[in-house]
Parts: sequence; C-alpha cells; structure tokens
Amino acid sequence: MPLFGRGRKLETQEPERPALEPVSSQEFSLKLTYVAKSSEGVRLKGGPGMDERLRQMLGGYAKTEPELVPPLELAMSTATPYIARLPGSAQWLQSHHSQSPVTRHTLVVLESVDAVDMLYETVVCALLDGETDTTGYPEYNAIVGGVVSHWDEMTGDMVARAVVGWGGKGTRGDTDRIAGHLLAGLFNNIAADSHAIETVAVERPPHEPGPSSVACGHCGFNSGFERAFYCPKCGMRMLRP
Repeated sequence: MPLFGRGRKLETQEPERPALEPVSSQEFSLKLTYVAKSSEGVRLKGGPGMDERLRQMLGGYAKTEPELVPPLELAMSTATPYIARLPGSAQWLQSHHSQSPVTRHTLVVLESVDAVDMLYETVVCALLDGETDTTGYPEYNAIVGGVVSHWDEMTGDMVARAVVGWGGKGTRGDTDRIAGHLLAGLFNNIAADSHAIETVAVERPPHEPGPSSVACGHCGFNSGFERAFYCPKCGMRMLRP
C-alpha cells in the first residue's frame, strides 16, 4: 500500500536562495554598416591605354597602388561577397582571391550597397583615406574607392564615374565630409581627361544576363549579355557569327 494516498502529491519546499550580488559586466555587439557615394558619369572617347588612364585618374588621392578589377565572366555571374550565400560566396572568393586586401574590402563595401555591378563594370580602386590594420585590410573608418567604368552599348564610348565607400563596425564623425571631398576630387580627375566628352547620367543596362551570351572575338571575354554590342572588358565591338 502506498505511503501516500492515491492521487496525493508530495509537497516540497523550494530552498531559499541567497541574494545575488550585482556583477560588473561588459557588453559586446557588432553592427556592420556600409556607405558609398557615386558621382555622375563622364563620357570618354575610347582609345589605347584605357586601363592606365583609369589608374591615373586616382592620382593625388590613392594611398596604395591602384588595382584594376575587370568584369566577371558569365560563369561567375552569381558571385556575391555574402558568406552565407553558397555557391555565390565561393565564386566570389575564387574570382578575387589573388587581389589585395584593400581591393577585396573595397568590393565588399561597394557590392554590399549595390554601388557597382561587377558583371559589366570595371573598378579601379585604392585606399583613399585612413590606415590599414596588421593584416592589410582597411580600418573601419578608412575610405576606399576610385573609378568605375563601363562601355556604352549604343556608342561604344566609355562611361566613367567616381565612387567612394567606407564602413564596417563603425564610422567616425567626419567620414562623410572627407568622402565628399574625395569624391569631388576624383570626379574632377575624370572630367580633366583629354578624351572627356560630356557628363551623363549613369544607367544600368536595360536587359538582364541570361543563359545565352556572346564571347568577345578579340579578348575571349564572355559578356553575359546576348545583345551586347561592345565587350565589357576590352571595349571592342563584338564579332557576330
């Protein structure tokens, strides 16, 4: 026979807990914020040595050696700097593993805020303000950027614009002011090019990349656009079969 009646529960008393003393604690958090500014475009007449001309447009502002990043091949069209988006993040690392920490940081900032489209644009970038850490990556309050260009589909001219970006785990109060000054200086360098024609509004191509595409007969670059008239990489007119 049970010691306690059927259905009867044993009542227990919670032991008294000692009062807890207040503890001094430290709080940790991480908030990533990226910001970019872009100028209007400048139409430039194409010609020899365009890559070197683009690098020279960073003259007086680049604190590191300017690095040129060409458009992505069609096979890498889904590349993204977001590590959680596979296989795009793996493609992104594969495409940019050989570039400097400053360039990779610049692309992360500019692509994260949709300031550039690496499927058809070329980026020439460098550290513009601030310092790098011991691993070579720009500090959170550093400003990076340079010149972004693409070949106009209708005329075959190059359209170049200035772009600056910054951010990460924080910003300093005068970053926006310094960035505006740098953007104006880079734009003036572009407009001062001897092949400059006029300023234009920068618009993205009216068509999206598809499964069909045309490979450039001059440099072999796969444009990603079946209606492309000029190669996004070398600027030569596409050769049709």
